[in-house]
Amino acid sequence: MKRRDFIKASSFGVAGISVIPSHILGKKVGKIAPSDKVNLACCGIGNRGGGITKALHNTGLANIVAFCDVDMGAPHTQQILKQFPDVPRFQDFREMFEKMGDQIDAVSVGTPDFSHFPITMLAMSLGKHVYVEKPMARTFQEVEMMMAGAKKYNVATQMGNQGHSEANYFQFKAWKEAGIIKDVTNITAHMNSRRRWHGFDPTMTQYPDSQSIPASLDWNTWLTTAQEHDYQKDFVNGQWRCWYDFGMGTLGDWGAHLIDTAHEFLDLGLPYEVDPLLLEAHNPFFFPLSTTLSFKFPERGQMPPVEIKWYDGLENQPPLPEGYGTSEANANIPPPTDGTKFTENLKPGKIIYSKELTFKGGSHGSTLSMIPSGKAKEWESKLPVVPESPSNHFENFLKGCKGEEKCRSSFDVAGPLSQVFTLGVMAQRLNTKISFDRETKQITNNPLANFLLQGAAPRKGWEEFYTLV
Repeated sequence: MKRRDFIKASSFGVAGISVIPSHILGKKVGKIAPSDKVNLACCGIGNRGGGITKALHNTGLANIVAFCDVDMGAPHTQQILKQFPDVPRFQDFREMFEKMGDQIDAVSVGTPDFSHFPITMLAMSLGKHVYVEKPMARTFQEVEMMMAGAKKYNVATQMGNQGHSEANYFQFKAWKEAGIIKDVTNITAHMNSRRRWHGFDPTMTQYPDSQSIPASLDWNTWLTTAQEHDYQKDFVNGQWRCWYDFGMGTLGDWGAHLIDTAHEFLDLGLPYEVDPLLLEAHNPFFFPLSTTLSFKFPERGQMPPVEIKWYDGLENQPPLPEGYGTSEANANIPPPTDGTKFTENLKPGKIIYSKELTFKGGSHGSTLSMIPSGKAKEWESKLPVVPESPSNHFENFLKGCKGEEKCRSSFDVAGPLSQVFTLGVMAQRLNTKISFDRETKQITNNPLANFLLQGAAPRKGWEEFYTLV
């Protein structure tokens, strides 16, 4: 079946195909009483997935009832397994839902970017609430389907960009509503630390040679819907972020921590143009050593057009406005799993330019400040009171499952943001400018890029997840 025909068919459902066991079909999780804890299954329990598992558990609002990880024998999963020795464990999320579906209220998804989609879609179709690490998925269409699934199955959803429950979120919202942040025309976002692929050979013409699959790893389930690949150590344990087939590079990793509040509260939606202004050592397999991307957004009501410029790469740092001052990193940022450190002179951050004022900020929950310092003093007495966050990001999700709060980074909010990243990564991969029709959600200047909105067809045996909406 041609890809276009498959997607057309899947949008209406494909009769006779189901990965969901018949005795689970139709079951829905009932409402969770406020006094009850959420029965949580955790998919991905090593590295970042392990951090998510512990953070959700530490809220005191969840009972962890199941673990799922494709490599239960790996060193990075052992800490969680030792902490929770009696929790049932599975290597295949489909088996977990088949055997324990009626005991699960919600699921956390802390797996590689490309595998967020199938786990999330199956979970939502079974009535499970979902917390999924950023970015939501790897392709534009997958994100589109995840947003539709959340609406269809009426479940609580949360993307894991923690800053949406920290001070930056509430400050940006308050300053926007008070008219302090207005008439924004340009935003610069930057992340200039070393990345995992910076040691790769940029002249690479094929994927690395295959290696023996570790005995404890279920490689087929690790691949899920991705294209067929032989096992290679540089595809797993965080290295997946290097490759277009598996990850979303620096933009997908850090974009949600830098432009999320501006994207939401300035109502940016989807760009009409994405232009790769710089791609150092472009390669079709893995991400450039340095990237500068221009995202252009049109007028929205009374708000003027906005251009976001994204900078990554060790030496590819943005121009700084006069009076910028020093750069600091948020103390709450989870440490990189590969041991890299932020550059000394410019930590991850953003600069927001409006017609009258300029603001600078860091990543995650870091608050904004006006620059230069004299302008900040001038406005000090005019600033509104910024409310405290009623819950951290993990509490917010679990309270959302129980109907006590609205999830602040639900799929309807996080989905368009994640789609911005998929368009940016596409421009990187193809090394071309993209013209995007915001109404039809189609790329108008490049047929190959338009095809990549869908991505290649899933591997045989993994098609069913695209039929769940």
